[in-house]
Amino acid sequence: MTTIREADLIDSVADALQFISYYHPVDFIQAVNAAYEKEESPAAKDAMAQILINSRMCAQGRRPICQDTGIVTVFLSIGMNVQWADATMGVEDMVNEGVRRAYLHPDNVLRASILDDPDGARKNTRDNTPAVIHTRVVPGDTVEVHVAAKGGGSEAKSKLAMLNPSDSVADWVLEQVPKMGAGWCPPGMLGIGIGGTAEKAVQLAKESLLDPIDIQDLQARGASNRAEELRLELYERVNKLGIGAQGLGGLTTVLDVKVRDYPTHAANKPVAIIPNCAATRHTHFVLDGSGPAELTPPKLEDWPDITWEAGPGARRVNLDTVTPEDVRSWKPGDTLLLSGKMLTGRDAAHKRMVDMLGKGEALPVDLRNRFIYYVGPVDPVREEVVGPAGPTTATRMDKFTDTVLAETGLLGMIGKAERGPVAREAIRKHGAVYLMAVGGAAYLVSKAIKSSRCLAFEDLGMEAIYEFTVEDMPVTVAVDSQGDSVHISGPAEWAQKIEAKALA
Repeated sequence: MTTIREADLIDSVADALQFISYYHPVDFIQAVNAAYEKEESPAAKDAMAQILINSRMCAQGRRPICQDTGIVTVFLSIGMNVQWADATMGVEDMVNEGVRRAYLHPDNVLRASILDDPDGARKNTRDNTPAVIHTRVVPGDTVEVHVAAKGGGSEAKSKLAMLNPSDSVADWVLEQVPKMGAGWCPPGMLGIGIGGTAEKAVQLAKESLLDPIDIQDLQARGASNRAEELRLELYERVNKLGIGAQGLGGLTTVLDVKVRDYPTHAANKPVAIIPNCAATRHTHFVLDGSGPAELTPPKLEDWPDITWEAGPGARRVNLDTVTPEDVRSWKPGDTLLLSGKMLTGRDAAHKRMVDMLGKGEALPVDLRNRFIYYVGPVDPVREEVVGPAGPTTATRMDKFTDTVLAETGLLGMIGKAERGPVAREAIRKHGAVYLMAVGGAAYLVSKAIKSSRCLAFEDLGMEAIYEFTVEDMPVTVAVDSQGDSVHISGPAEWAQKIEAKALA
């Protein structure tokens, strides 16, 4: 019989969540670096360079890899011979207390993103609780814990289908991946769950993402079962799509594909896809009664020594003097270095602005000829102006775009990944522009922000409208004033190049 203290589980969960907020798993660092080394697309290579540099900076500065510090998922395997010492709460309450302490840690504040009453008031719980907890009681005398923090952008791209027994899983996955766009921040992993019931397939997909990246080992030894055959097939076929890092077009879209299966009803074939983004965050520990878990950080030499330069073709843009005529000269794929003052605002701020405009009310901020950055940053600590401040998924603002551009004279938007057809048409109609910042480089981006002040909607917290003063913030022209998108042209170009290379 093993006795485990309540405090040991709480402290271990809290330490693990702090740990994964700033340390990538070593296998992920190595896989991104290998993809970076072989990448032939300049845009994709540039994006991966920023991801790797950001990762190293976060490890050194012990600050979050991404501004979206995730919804916490915990898998517990509790041995049947375990008893709890001095326990005043249930096991799930212990886990949530660990989450609370991790996200409120004063030396490395993590963004609280969890909203209560999801279809109602959507009020922030302020401490990122509750976690999503899966518990098994198993033979043994230890408590095994897997902790993950999943970003909302990648989680939003999850897919579930109840296929017919004769349907091809691979074909369904290949149909879904292009629809996922770039909002999941590739390159990353795809978790595939097959079988059981609908909820079991989704759980299998999520749990598979805890496995290490080992597709090259599988390629070397060959598949020994159907799940491994599917992994190899999907890894090859998905990368042939040419989607590439950040959806800009390139050789590597997925670093690995994981497949887990489970027996299912004869009439069904449940299949789920869940992607893991460039902010892959998970770790594992075992409590055996000897105290809280000890986590071993990666060594600094585990990161490649990469430097980033904008390149000779980059344009410097002064946001305080930029004109519609300047914007019309920009083309998809152009690299810009932004300096000057920009506004921030995302879902809640856009909804409030559109509601006010609908009522004929004046907005508290003049948006004419200005740029708005879709961001919800982490709170600053110590001398920081702002915490990690990477972009959020831009498509969530698509339904607001035409109204905001028409009614306010906004000139440009900055976010993550592609824009949908409604937004692209609005951008074309109003001669605006959409710029893309790299998802997964939040700490790197924050270093370009020199000052920050709240201008409006302070009650919205990280979703309020702020004014940032930036210096040489790197972005890519993703949708130009004609409505042309690099997220359409880039992958199409690289899919053709990959196919031509295979036929040569």
